[in-house]
Amino acid sequence: MPSPYLLIIATSARMLAQIAYQAGIQAVVIDLFADTDTRRYATAWRQVASLSLNDLLPALEPLLAEYPLLDLIYGSGFESFPESLSYLSQRLHLIGNTPAVFVNTVNKQAFFAVLDSLQIPYPDSVFTPPAPDGGWLSKPLCGQGGLGIRHWQAEPLAENYWQKYQTGLPHSVLFLADGQHLQVLGFHRQWTTAAGSDGFLFAGLINCTALSARHKALITAWLSQLVPILGLKGLNSLDFIQDGTALWVLEINPRPSASMQLYGSDLLSLHRHACAGHLPTIYHQDKAGTEACAYQIIYAKETVYIPDTLAWPQNCADLPPAGTICHTGQPICSLLVRQKTAQMVYEQLQYQQRALLRQLPCL
Repeated sequence: MPSPYLLIIATSARMLAQIAYQAGIQAVVIDLFADTDTRRYATAWRQVASLSLNDLLPALEPLLAEYPLLDLIYGSGFESFPESLSYLSQRLHLIGNTPAVFVNTVNKQAFFAVLDSLQIPYPDSVFTPPAPDGGWLSKPLCGQGGLGIRHWQAEPLAENYWQKYQTGLPHSVLFLADGQHLQVLGFHRQWTTAAGSDGFLFAGLINCTALSARHKALITAWLSQLVPILGLKGLNSLDFIQDGTALWVLEINPRPSASMQLYGSDLLSLHRHACAGHLPTIYHQDKAGTEACAYQIIYAKETVYIPDTLAWPQNCADLPPAGTICHTGQPICSLLVRQKTAQMVYEQLQYQQRALLRQLPCL
């Protein structure tokens, strides 16, 4: 008999917990933030310092003892802790890419070798320090969300690779895969922000782009080659840059990404079915998925304090508990905005971010 419970583990599990809650699934959650809305959507939750095995196990074991947990959906954060994902796959049924597929996809040297074999363009990348001529970015080998990406200035850095800075507009595409075939769900325009020492933090995305039909067809064709070679299953996303008529692939995130919350359909169910080898013949967006919709992270520009009197907007998510101190460069919360046009979305995001930051006392 299938269990009514689902274990969710991620750096921030709010999105997956919320989608599970909306689908009538009882989510048991482990993440690093334990935001107030995550707690509201979860049947049970535990907060950990990291996704390392040393931090995960003391939280995991009591939950496994208390709840009949069989299935696990994982989100971001295992890029730096693949051994944790491997361990979890021995204890639970993973709904997502296998640890081997995950590790091979996020391994930059292996991924770039696949791109080379398919003649898919990507920015020049090297694994030994280049000359600090101002044209290179240093990137963590096991990064996520733009953390640790900065212009290369010859400072000593461990566990990094270097990639030529490429002008253009960052984009992503969300897709479902069954290991051999794929179904594109949507294309997105992305943006980054600078905060603290990080110059390229992922800051948001919108489901409206200026990509041409040719651009979309080319990205889809590349994915049709990459999916069977990498063995990707379930929800994944590919990041790329568009500059004029040219496209460059950056990376594949082999797990559910932030863009899935732009769509109103039950993507968790589609993820589960795709992992079992069943793709939808045609993906039908509901009304919520055809409006202009954006997700944006609000980062602290200076150290701020979350007062207990703060009235969060209804469309605000990832809400830290009152009393939380958010240091410069740390995420405070996020906004999800739906409007008739992209311009209306951008205007609301700007207005709400400014209004919210004005309410937070600085320390």
